[in-house]
Amino acid sequence: MKNNIYLLLFIVLCMSCGEDYVPKPKAFLRLDYPQHKYARPDFTGLPFSFETNKLATEVNVKPMRSATESYGIDLQYPSMKGTIFVTYKAINGDKRNLESYLRDAQKLTLEHTIKADEIPAFPYENEERKVYGVLSEVKGDVASPTQFYVTDSVNHFLTGSLYFYAKPNYDSILPAANYLQKDIEHIMETLRWK
Repeated sequence: MKNNIYLLLFIVLCMSCGEDYVPKPKAFLRLDYPQHKYARPDFTGLPFSFETNKLATEVNVKPMRSATESYGIDLQYPSMKGTIFVTYKAINGDKRNLESYLRDAQKLTLEHTIKADEIPAFPYENEERKVYGVLSEVKGDVASPTQFYVTDSVNHFLTGSLYFYAKPNYDSILPAANYLQKDIEHIMETLRWK
């Protein structure tokens, strides 16, 4: 009997000394990106200019077909493992060129409909600087979450796409995609034709 009392006392003491179990709340990854700081790089000889984020450490400009027809610009963000690819093409007053470039830019965005959940498009217009275009936000597990094109409808056509060097997982890349989308919007807003 005495052993039973000691056993009961031991069990009561063990149970009374613990803390109440409280489940941990769900946590989310917090990513703090630097504040956007912009500068206008020297695009010598190019028929346009725009401001880029200083976080884009590598800005590569390369002629594509000929020095006067088209150029490619890569704005690389190594810390985010992403690149904004910008392509310029001259229209030279040929309406067929403009129609072809518009069709190609829209086709590139629509190719993502297979994996995209939604593709909202936001028109952009600046009459003063003669810049007209569309920004498309491609939502879902897609290779390019943001695409855009702008033109003056007569001489110039500029298109761009954001790509990450990672498997497309919408939830994972969303903070970086939102940050870089603001840079794309800034490119459209600060674009100047020469």
